[in-house]
Amino acid sequence: MVIRRHGVVTRVWHWVNAVAVLILLGSGLGISNAHPRLYWGRYGANFDPAWATLPHFPAWITIPARYNLAISRRWHLFFALVLGFGLLAYMIGGLLTRHFQRDLRIRGRELRPAMLWGDFRRHLAFRFHDEHDPRRYNLFQKLSYVLVLFVALPLAILTGIALSPGMNAAWPWVLEILGGRQSARSIHFITASALALFTIVHLVLVILAGAGNEMRSMITGRWRIPE
Repeated sequence: MVIRRHGVVTRVWHWVNAVAVLILLGSGLGISNAHPRLYWGRYGANFDPAWATLPHFPAWITIPARYNLAISRRWHLFFALVLGFGLLAYMIGGLLTRHFQRDLRIRGRELRPAMLWGDFRRHLAFRFHDEHDPRRYNLFQKLSYVLVLFVALPLAILTGIALSPGMNAAWPWVLEILGGRQSARSIHFITASALALFTIVHLVLVILAGAGNEMRSMITGRWRIPE
């Protein structure tokens, strides 16, 4: 049986966001290679104590493939705009189509231990949909999507704005509430790492759930209910 699972707004935003996130991660690693040390507070330089020293990322995973800080920044700043305005458009579309209220709202009964245990067991058996309501997102999907949409992505955008000299000059209060430039940079990297981890887990689960069926649903909206 084939059902319609994803609307046009979700599908378009998914692919735009996928391209933007991959390029942002690659260019961000290129920027990281210029100074792979993270600090807390307002200031941080070569001889200041860092809370983390990052590895040197290989050329095959950075954008561009050779070290060029200026070009990495250009790619990063351009696709940051794509990510930010894409997220804004998706939020407006999600509210107008009631996608958030209908599909992502977490109901009280879903937090009951029996429901949590049932969803967890279905995940262990690689059954990621509800047999009685295939269109319904399970609790773990809802929690992950809500955290990404309403916490991780907005925080990545906010900290990125704080690090932009132009935005910092216009809205200096953004940097202040984050605890200073180096704190904003550290939070930005942590958030980006969380998004990278989510992307990897998401791709693994797509493969386990049936890559062809899942890809078709995100391109055409039509999803075949597994036997």
